[in-house]
Amino acid sequence: MEIQTSVPTANCTTDSRFRRGHRRTKILATLGPSSDGDEQIRALFAAGANVFRLNFSHGTHAGHRARVEAIRRIEQQARRPIGILMDLQGPKMRLGVFQQGKIELEAGQAFRLDLQSLPGSQCRAPLPHPEIFAALSPGKELLLDDGRICLRVSQCGADYAETLVVTGGVLSDRKGVNVPGAVIPISALTEKDRRDLAFALELGVDWIALSFVQRAQDVIDARTLIGGRARIMAKLEKPAAIDCLREIVAESDAVMVARGDLGVELPPEDVPGIQKMIIRECRRSGKPVVVATQMLESMIFAPTPTRAEASDVAGAVYDRVDAVMLSAESASGRYPREAVAIMDRIIRRAELDMQSGNPPSGESLRPEATEADAISLAVRQMTESLPVAATVAYTTSGATTLRLARERPVAPILCITPKLSTARWSTLIWGAHTVNTDDANDVEDMVNKARSHSVREGFADHGDRLLIVAGMPFGTPGATNLLRIAKA
Repeated sequence: MEIQTSVPTANCTTDSRFRRGHRRTKILATLGPSSDGDEQIRALFAAGANVFRLNFSHGTHAGHRARVEAIRRIEQQARRPIGILMDLQGPKMRLGVFQQGKIELEAGQAFRLDLQSLPGSQCRAPLPHPEIFAALSPGKELLLDDGRICLRVSQCGADYAETLVVTGGVLSDRKGVNVPGAVIPISALTEKDRRDLAFALELGVDWIALSFVQRAQDVIDARTLIGGRARIMAKLEKPAAIDCLREIVAESDAVMVARGDLGVELPPEDVPGIQKMIIRECRRSGKPVVVATQMLESMIFAPTPTRAEASDVAGAVYDRVDAVMLSAESASGRYPREAVAIMDRIIRRAELDMQSGNPPSGESLRPEATEADAISLAVRQMTESLPVAATVAYTTSGATTLRLARERPVAPILCITPKLSTARWSTLIWGAHTVNTDDANDVEDMVNKARSHSVREGFADHGDRLLIVAGMPFGTPGATNLLRIAKA
């Protein structure tokens, strides 16, 4: 049964403890053992988290259900829509187990991988993935344990690979296996993923993160299963995905730059450029983009980040991404609330720098030949030349908010929608502050609602200038065709 609680906003004042001010870049925080329960999740939300990630590589269905229920309770108390992202484990390929639990490999030694189920030894290990052997050829390299160990194939067949150890080290049970430069013939959805997906859709999550996407067809297949019940975020963590980046972005609702596995199969010096390439393509397409992995990694154990980590977060903000993500920092680290709070502070400072022109605001994007893009471009130009308190976007599907956010207007975007599902998934969009309320009856009602919500939500004072964007007739998805100037 879907867990869905209405979020009352009309005729009430939002609790100031939960108001997020005018921060544009969103924070996606992963929940886990360090952040379980209403009190902990409420603390993360109050510190600045906009969307919560449930990592289905860990935990139980009962545990994830409890987290969703807690988020929806907090949503009700805060009177603010909260997004939930469910992250599928995907086809993570791993070794089997060893007789003694672990071994130590030395550079230059021979080592065999095969399909046998027998526990591994000093000279061989089980690799229960025939699709990997199908993708191998002499000279190919395999990376084990997040790249810490490197093997080079000398001979291989349909069920085995003889290798030489290039980089040795300790190797233990069930470590991950990566094959750089190879497209592994495997679906992005395992049987476990399909069970988890059905469960998450039953709970009513807003986003599905699809792991190890290699081609656009992976997203298309997932969309068929999801059937419009949630938005799809493609996680780009395989080099093969970069070869068909534009096609994957076109089929996705959002993209995550998952630098962990991507950094295993690529040289470290390649990752920053690829990150910027992905961001540019998402910005061009108007698709939300999230930068993830190791953003504040040292805060798993320390109460403050390194200066390099602070610069990493700020760099993503300067690139105008929609969101930055915390993984173990908020899920299993010692300082989950502090990690969110410091990320919030870094973002705010970077955005303040951008408003003052340091660094420059970035490239302008070519609008598409549509009424929606023409209006969105006009909104950006008007917010740059006029003192505008907020842009108020009336939307049913969320399309108006997306196109406005693509232009990155100076004034914040107040997204007003009659659909609770739209209000929730839109919490990921850059600059969007979402309100779930009744649809407008006519233009006069639209203006009155824009005035009252912009003041109530803290974006404007009475008399401030507002830009109102909507589609006529009301309730028609994708029909952005109206721009009106009003006073709050």
